[in-house]
Amino acid sequence: MSKMVKLCSVDDVETDLPFPVEVDGYPPMAVYLIDGAFHVTSNTCTHGNAMLTDGFQEGDTIECPFHGGSFCIKTGAAKNLPCEEPLAVYKVQVDEGQVFVVV
Repeated sequence: MSKMVKLCSVDDVETDLPFPVEVDGYPPMAVYLIDGAFHVTSNTCTHGNAMLTDGFQEGDTIECPFHGGSFCIKTGAAKNLPCEEPLAVYKVQVDEGQVFVVV
């Protein structure tokens, strides 16, 4: 059964500036605003123990701050080495000014 988990307010997230979220019982997540749409991925690089929100976002790409590997925010796919494993991507729902993920 699906459950909606509240992450943050829509006002917390700025375009091209990933927003870190920690919710008890769930892995660290990153919330992104791209072309008016919200996206959520895991916040931990699959190559190393780096927080992606400490990296650089350009459009729908997030670059890891450690080794320069990157991921597609919309699909989670690894785009550049040394990253090869995809990120977890979560289904997003916005309701009454709040951003939720469906888990």
